[in-house]
Amino acid sequence: MEKLKHLLKEYIIPLGTEALVILILFKFVFLLVMVPTGSMLPKIQEGGVIFCTHMHSLKNIERGDILVFESREEGKTLIKRLIGLPGELVEIDDKGTVTIDGEVLEEDYVFHQMEGMPKAFNVPEGHYLFLGDNRANSRDARYWDDPYIPGEDITAKARFTLWPLSRFGSLK
Repeated sequence: MEKLKHLLKEYIIPLGTEALVILILFKFVFLLVMVPTGSMLPKIQEGGVIFCTHMHSLKNIERGDILVFESREEGKTLIKRLIGLPGELVEIDDKGTVTIDGEVLEEDYVFHQMEGMPKAFNVPEGHYLFLGDNRANSRDARYWDDPYIPGEDITAKARFTLWPLSRFGSLK
């Protein structure tokens, strides 16, 4: 009986407590996302593992943030760059240049720009517009039937790359 008490006190209770704390942190604070495609190249590699923090409010998000959201249309969790905010007119010309309310958006992160048909998006209130950085290889708002993601479907903000180790570091 004394051995069981010692085992409980020294190992089972501390390990159980640590496991519970880790579960709570990953449920409410942190999130790890594995990126299945090259849609966010070169910033995020295909197969990369990204450390994210859960979003409990949208007041601190900005254009250019890399966010995680639930796509109702695609039926899965996606990670893309925030381009259009509520109430904005986002236009993409035939060369792939993005303008927001008539002003050209500087996008030094875009990889493999895609030329094609011009598109225009009037982002509704409470919704957001997302595009991948690898425009030639990203299934994003340009191709969805409903290109706008409701704010309540945004779940996390990407903070830094964990894997591959050669890319370890901040996503800012």
